[in-house]
Amino acid sequence: MKILCISDKIDPLIYSDNIKKRYKDIDLIISAGDLNYKYHEYIISSLNKELLYVHGNHDRHEARVRKFNEPYHGQLLDGKVVYLKKFDLIVAGLGGSMHYNDGEYQYSEKEMKHQISKITSKLLYNKIKYGRYLDILVTHASPLGIHDISHDLCHTGFDCFNSFMDVFSPAYLLHGHMHLTDFNQRPITTYANTKIINVYQSYILEINKNV
Repeated sequence: MKILCISDKIDPLIYSDNIKKRYKDIDLIISAGDLNYKYHEYIISSLNKELLYVHGNHDRHEARVRKFNEPYHGQLLDGKVVYLKKFDLIVAGLGGSMHYNDGEYQYSEKEMKHQISKITSKLLYNKIKYGRYLDILVTHASPLGIHDISHDLCHTGFDCFNSFMDVFSPAYLLHGHMHLTDFNQRPITTYANTKIINVYQSYILEINKNV
């Protein structure tokens, strides 16, 4: 299967008249945060595929409840675990960044550990039912010491993400937040059994799974 991963910055190749032709073989869309909902809606309506997303640190709090006939901007993954039966794929989400200025979707290390604790029981259930905890963890921030900037609190990664990978071994951790200038040097790092990918702007993830 092919997953269109997006984060942080609108990609002009996606936001174009050729989106249907260029991305006709995409099976799923995953957003790692800091993209406006109009962009989500454009991609969903153009490709007619499900979109899963987490919040970024620049997202605004959405207090309203989606109403009938209101544009659909995707399924929020923050603090959730979903099983996509069609793809036999388990995806979990932990949005937000390190707490740095009291904005929305910012967490201390302790608070992010609490977010993880909310999904632990579901992950354990998955291990019993499906033989694995999950396949993909979607975050906005990166793990501590991997693709982050240690001297910048806003862009410092979470140490609990490293512990999460140690215990739950997702095949992939997809994050944004860390802006790229050279897409030929996109950071892709393997930690334990997990491939960590910075999906800033856009990235096509191919997984060998039967659709």
